Amino acid sequence: MTESFIAAIDQGTTSSRCIIFAADSRIVAVDQREHEQIFPKPGWVEHDATEIWNKTQEVVAGALAKAGISRDQLKAIGITNQRETTVLWERATGRPVHNAIVWQDTRTDRLCTELGGDIGQDRFRATTGLPLASYFSGPKAAWLLDNVPGLRRRAENGEIAFGTIDSWLIWNLTGGVDGGVHVTDVTNAGRTMLMDLSTLQWDPAILEAMNIPEAVLPEIRSSAEVYGTATGQLAGVPVASALGDQQAAVFGQTCFDVGEAKNTYGTGSFLLLNTGHRPVQSKSGLLTTMGYRIGQEKPVYCLEGSIAITGALVQWFRDQLGIINTAAEIETLAASVDDNGGAYIVPAFSGLFAPYWRGDARGVVTGLTRYVTKGHLARAVLEATSWQTREVVDAMYQDSGVRITSLKVDGGMTSNNLLMQHQADVLDVPVIRPIVAETTCLGAAYAAGLAVGFWPDLDALRANWKRAAEWTPRMAPEVRDREYRNWRKAVERSFDWVESE
Repeated sequence: MTESFIAAIDQGTTSSRCIIFAADSRIVAVDQREHEQIFPKPGWVEHDATEIWNKTQEVVAGALAKAGISRDQLKAIGITNQRETTVLWERATGRPVHNAIVWQDTRTDRLCTELGGDIGQDRFRATTGLPLASYFSGPKAAWLLDNVPGLRRRAENGEIAFGTIDSWLIWNLTGGVDGGVHVTDVTNAGRTMLMDLSTLQWDPAILEAMNIPEAVLPEIRSSAEVYGTATGQLAGVPVASALGDQQAAVFGQTCFDVGEAKNTYGTGSFLLLNTGHRPVQSKSGLLTTMGYRIGQEKPVYCLEGSIAITGALVQWFRDQLGIINTAAEIETLAASVDDNGGAYIVPAFSGLFAPYWRGDARGVVTGLTRYVTKGHLARAVLEATSWQTREVVDAMYQDSGVRITSLKVDGGMTSNNLLMQHQADVLDVPVIRPIVAETTCLGAAYAAGLAVGFWPDLDALRANWKRAAEWTPRMAPEVRDREYRNWRKAVERSFDWVESE
């Protein structure tokens, strides 16, 4: 009997990947391609959506070739994606009307302030779970409609489609201009700031407030169901899941029970805590977000702490400063000293996300003396990730009353043992990395596999999860408390840097 597999597309901030999984969660093949990062102005970040689609097709073909299998052996394909990045395209031609505006982009700061009016950041929070911030997709779509000549009229006439990257890929995978399916899932829709968290539908009042015509919007579906059938190189394969990348990691880490948490360390870091079938409104600067929805089952909600810059700080240290040649070198350099030498780096390159939501913040390096070396700075770069995570964990406890007893971790930075040890030290709980570290892709594969019966249920997925490494705390409490105080002082120095016009 021919073996069957599930494929997952992971369309991330810096690259597109396709991973093919076997029934035991084993990775059979991986293919990856980077795409261009476009910076038209300070604070603006864009992607070429056509390039992303082309790279996606390349990695799918590459993964199939590396695995030595045919598309007929794929039972389904799932999608996970950078979440808030926004694309508008012409339905008739499939051409994007503008570069995609990336989640990191801050051009909608002023628009968000205007939308807040007298109420401020929380104007739509009770409905959407989100503060008004440039991070989310709705204001990005509104900006495009206002700034691309003639676009609003065409959008109102039904000529334009809006989507996050999942919608763009599903539309293209299922035929594009020849009958492509225009859908999104609840996790991605929930990051637009246009969806009502309780009804799981677009909210008419918010659409009116942002002046976004409903005609551009995709249909909201669950995270695990067959949306359509692929054409082209995957012809006949069901397209059967979509999850925003962080929710996919929750699923891949099998955080199916209330109180289970995971942190993904990528360009930014994203910590999600499962709060069950009810949304928990945050009073501590967190996001209330969709976790996932399987078919017609009850939706699962999470609290999320979104940190804008973690892995990107290592890239900055490598590319802009040239202190290291590869990302992996930072661990060796940081390990050449015993501590940070009193230096702290707060990477508020595009403001601060959770728990502060300060668009006026900018990055600072504090505590410098002549004693500080590049080794101390390397350690400060890594420690910035740990401390930002600690702030999010503290906020989650304040909101939910749930104190995490361990943290499941995934993403590229988890290969850095020094960072993982420091993370365990500052949280004072064990940090656990699974054997399959590619949990974002695995979550998309799991959801697609459930949709087509490749895996029978959540228990089967739990049985697949295996730990590969664990770090336990060993920092003295008084050192932890002192360092945390210093970190909080450094964060305060980053505030009020950008003056409002």
